[in-house]
Amino acid sequence: MKRIVVLISGSGTNMQALVEACQAGKVAGQVVAVISNKAEVAGLEKAAAAGIATAVLSHREFATRELYDAQLQQLVDSYQPDLVVLAGFMRILTADFTRHYHGRMLNIHPSLLPKYKGVNTHQRALDAGDEEHGVSVHFVTEELDGGPVILQAKVPIFADDTAADLQARVHTQEHAIYPLVVHWFCSGRLHLSAAGAVLDGQLLGPAGYAED
Repeated sequence: MKRIVVLISGSGTNMQALVEACQAGKVAGQVVAVISNKAEVAGLEKAAAAGIATAVLSHREFATRELYDAQLQQLVDSYQPDLVVLAGFMRILTADFTRHYHGRMLNIHPSLLPKYKGVNTHQRALDAGDEEHGVSVHFVTEELDGGPVILQAKVPIFADDTAADLQARVHTQEHAIYPLVVHWFCSGRLHLSAAGAVLDGQLLGPAGYAED
């Protein structure tokens, strides 16, 4: 069983979906720790209720991003992870941190990358008049939301949608595809090569495994 450390900043819904999938035997791994940069968030309560070790490392206690990430790296490594999963961890990571976990850190982003990197993705999709939106799981690299995409899920955008409507629709897909990708990694089917993400020996396209 692969050891998984999850980083969060808030409610931890994707973390909870992953924990439940692990407990149900749908992921060949175990969440051994959940770390947050914010105290007293719901995600920490959910993890503790599931019997998972939790820790808080506030970025506000460090003068620079580099100092914070160096301490965070030490904390993560203390749990000896095979995989680091970012699940709503609202921090831009330094190059040193991402290089340290190269090929063994995943992120989920609420857009059909490369569209709408960064924040406020749902409203940006609405403002652009898009007909579809979605979510992407990708390997983390030094480029913000720019690592090789592994899997995407699409949702329709309806004329009367609000950002909250769209977020709820996307969340449903997030909770389905993130545990699946984590399982691929933990079972040895997925890895990052110099050319990009590779699943079952096949190099994935720019839109990941679900590319049309």
